[in-house]
Amino acid sequence: MLGAVDAQEFCESHGLSADETELVVWIVLNHLVMSGVAQKKDLSDPDVLASFASIVKDERHLSALYLFSVADIRGTSPKVWNTWKGQLLKDLFNQTQRLLLSGGQAPVKQGMIQEKQEEALRLLRYFAVPEMAEKTLWNELDTVYFLRHSAEEIAWHARALHYRSDSPKPVVKARLNQHGDGIEVMVYTQDQRDLFARLVGFFGRSGYNIMDAKIHTTRHGYALDSFMLLDVTGRDSDRSMISYIEHELSDRLTKENPPEAPASGRISRQVKHFPIEPQVTIQADEKGVYFVLSVSAADRPGLLYIVATTLTAHQANLHTAKIVTLGERVEDTFLITGGDLGESSSRIKLETELLERLKF
Repeated sequence: MLGAVDAQEFCESHGLSADETELVVWIVLNHLVMSGVAQKKDLSDPDVLASFASIVKDERHLSALYLFSVADIRGTSPKVWNTWKGQLLKDLFNQTQRLLLSGGQAPVKQGMIQEKQEEALRLLRYFAVPEMAEKTLWNELDTVYFLRHSAEEIAWHARALHYRSDSPKPVVKARLNQHGDGIEVMVYTQDQRDLFARLVGFFGRSGYNIMDAKIHTTRHGYALDSFMLLDVTGRDSDRSMISYIEHELSDRLTKENPPEAPASGRISRQVKHFPIEPQVTIQADEKGVYFVLSVSAADRPGLLYIVATTLTAHQANLHTAKIVTLGERVEDTFLITGGDLGESSSRIKLETELLERLKF
């Protein structure tokens, strides 16, 4: 609030118009909203978009907040900005702009799904996938899957799986990120215990950070998981790692080897001298369907592996993960269900255990 007062006084003393002053003060008051929604919320949820649209109200405020958010993140530190964050902000901007142009009403979920399926079918026909070939796979997927994935992702999955939706062997496909740096990985396998921990361990040992994860289980008991990875080793090209990831990860999942912790790495000098106290909270989401696990801690090798193995030990199911790195600190958000999370004592136990494991 004090910043808004200073902004008001600055604008008035420099002769800005009433409209310009209102916009500047509004940006100061809401400067963290767009980055928070883009990086921590599920942008496939129509209610999330409708809530954000109600805050910005019009295209002028949306555009101003978008430009400020990009400048703010990029100006904070070279370590904070990456193409993935840029893509999240762009996606939120585009979806909110469409919503505002349509009158600000929350889109109907069924209409969104139909639109995505039609675009996915167009892409499948473009790649000469036979008509109706996708039906076997799509019949095993629920509305949540179609809401959380883009039409392009849905088409990519169908191209890889339409002829092996009952595959006895794991299917792993990787490709360069379609919108910037990094690699996208799809994992399709019969669901197995410790799966997320195995995947996290493998990606960490391969030199990648997980920036985004979408975890889905089909009606017939297969895991269909999608990951966005960013290299942290400084390799020249991600392309050379695609075949390695596909072959090695498939082999490890076939053998069902126990999870392997990522290789330990050096902790930054800043974190050593200025430790960041970890914070963990678990709260029910707005609809009371999922629980939102929020983790804030110093960035360190193997942090996500610790979270994954702790969730497994408590029999909690992961649905989505949003990974946010802010210099030396991470602020990760996980959508979880299962286990005995309905009991407050169990949630407190999980929070306490995670806090202990995240301390140095």
